[in-house]
Amino acid sequence: MTTLFAHATRRIGHSHFRYVRPVPIAAATGLVDTVYRRIEAEFGMLAPPLTLHAPAPPVLAASWSILREVMVAPGLVSRPEKEAVAAAVSLANNCPYCAEVHGTTLRGLVRGKDPEAIAAGRIADVADDRLRALAGWAAASAEAAGPAPFPRAQAPELVGTVLTFHYINRMVNVFLQESPLPPVRGFAREVVRRGAARVMRRLASSTPRSAHDTDDLLPAAELPDDLRWAAGRPTIANALARAARAIDEGGKRRLTTAARELVRAALRKPGRDPGTAPWLRERLATLPERDRPTARLALLTAVSSYRVTDTVIADLRGTGADDAALIEITSWASMTAARHIAGLQDTGDDLSGHHRG
Repeated sequence: MTTLFAHATRRIGHSHFRYVRPVPIAAATGLVDTVYRRIEAEFGMLAPPLTLHAPAPPVLAASWSILREVMVAPGLVSRPEKEAVAAAVSLANNCPYCAEVHGTTLRGLVRGKDPEAIAAGRIADVADDRLRALAGWAAASAEAAGPAPFPRAQAPELVGTVLTFHYINRMVNVFLQESPLPPVRGFAREVVRRGAARVMRRLASSTPRSAHDTDDLLPAAELPDDLRWAAGRPTIANALARAARAIDEGGKRRLTTAARELVRAALRKPGRDPGTAPWLRERLATLPERDRPTARLALLTAVSSYRVTDTVIADLRGTGADDAALIEITSWASMTAARHIAGLQDTGDDLSGHHRG
């Protein structure tokens, strides 16, 4: 049964969007309707970071499948620990919206000063050894990290959380406003945060579980080699395999092979000042003029999503791109970046399952 809170938040989230028009639940049909109802049933609300994907229904299903299996489904890692990772990744990605959401959720789940320290980026001040290690690892995840501070069995959930939020942060930076909270300041903002923390604690700790998994949302697919770190948790591996294929198919529809390789090369060797105008000019010069608006959006989304501007979107719209195209381009770029970063993590095994000597 849909909660009163879920009903109350259906309209509030619509004001958070830019560049794409949200699909109201009353107008949702087919796959969008199915996913919306499962999000409300299991996540407790139609969260804008998920519903922004609705113009491209398979991508909506992919984003929910990953988040559901990594964050919502119970496993070996506690929800507070996953929220600490989510908050740390969001801060590192300059994603104030997600940092606010997951910092607030952490405040609701964990007592004491540690949530405030993580939310403020003061990871060295975190007293809890486990939270400090996880948050520090997550904050540095876009770099070539050292050994993971957790056993290999937890990698599907924790590397999965890193992948999930490197993906979501990029999408949110492009399509949502800077904060989910009302535009109030001072003491009033603190009151709002406390109330939000109570709500998020209830949603994170007692969200009703339906009988559905996500297998029926997208066609079956093989797990790509770069996602083999998830193989130890079949539900996560399955969701990632299906989601990766759906997102890859969208990328192939919207971006040329040369443009996709340009993004991958930029992730492997970003060079100096990634995302700046000279950096973009140098890379885009290798493509035909007609392909540059699409490639520009993909490059920026992958390497510095907070730099996507009205002009970048307007140039792409000038090519005839609709909302579905915007979502498929940015989703492919975001997931390509997230998969690249997840592959940097040292979990003690290589992608084929052999121990790293």
